[in-house]
Amino acid sequence: MTDESRQDSDSKRRTPVTIIDIARMANVSKKTVSRVINESPLVREETREIVKQIIKETGFTPNPQARALAFRRSFLIGLVYDNPSPQYVVNMQRGILDALDETSFQLVLRPCDRADANYRERVESFVIQHKPFGLILTPSVSEDDELAEMLRERNCAYVRIASVEIDKPDWIIRTHDAQGAELAARHLAQLGHKRIGLIHGPNTFRSTHERMAGFTKGLADFGLTLDPALTIEGAYTFDSGVQCATTLLHKQDRPTAIFAGNDEMAVGVYVAARKAGLQIPQDLSIVGFDDTPISSRIWPPMTTVRSPIRDVGRAAARRLIQVDGGSSAQPPGAFALELIVRESTEAL
Repeated sequence: MTDESRQDSDSKRRTPVTIIDIARMANVSKKTVSRVINESPLVREETREIVKQIIKETGFTPNPQARALAFRRSFLIGLVYDNPSPQYVVNMQRGILDALDETSFQLVLRPCDRADANYRERVESFVIQHKPFGLILTPSVSEDDELAEMLRERNCAYVRIASVEIDKPDWIIRTHDAQGAELAARHLAQLGHKRIGLIHGPNTFRSTHERMAGFTKGLADFGLTLDPALTIEGAYTFDSGVQCATTLLHKQDRPTAIFAGNDEMAVGVYVAARKAGLQIPQDLSIVGFDDTPISSRIWPPMTTVRSPIRDVGRAAARRLIQVDGGSSAQPPGAFALELIVRESTEAL
């Protein structure tokens, strides 16, 4: 072989394999190869395996930019949230990443502030610039109908996580906040508590009203009513839990038990109780909501409502990208909540 022919051969070997080459070798169309790469369910399993084997043997790597241009959108899944509980956001991320594992999709976080008058415009700007495959909206952002309308106008797919039916079934993952709060109320009532304080989340969250409704119903089952004087608005933060509990515990006829709308605030109740010289649970029973890791690590371990946040995140991502290619309908009883009884509550 001459030097010239050897150089020509080396050049050919260095030429990268293209999607057209893969299609020719598999004797299928370029569109079929593209569907296999993008994990579309619209490909016969036998064909899928042939194409995957050729991709593996040739070392072909799809060009992310070219793929994004072909679909006129990126392979980004955006998590849009305005939630003051860091652990909620972390658990939601983990669930989404579970669903995206071994796919071409990537997760990008987009925190926002609903108190900002321009927050919708900021989310819209994010959509225009990055052209995400779709967005996952968590409370309370998910409860904003105007934001959802903007996304529909922009042809941006989304899934809303919410405690009420606020959209079409395929566009929502429903949680059962009222059910969980009802369990908390029934537990405290069964222990003999009658003066029960409630520290709920921001009134701008629909989940707040769902939890209050569930808690009220649970008390009513035992002939009890929620005392407005023992009901106070928090911010789903530790600091607000301390402040609200301090107010409740300094009342002349203080509560013997407090239900906090999430674990962050419930841990704040612990601090306020100890500053007031109260023992938990002998002087004050405490129930939280979410069952985040801190609930089992604090002393005494906290009774709380277990909310399957990670499972919800996983389901939201799967619905958005429909990785199973099947129905996206939410099965009955999905994401049921349960009360985890630990040592922060006892009979009066």
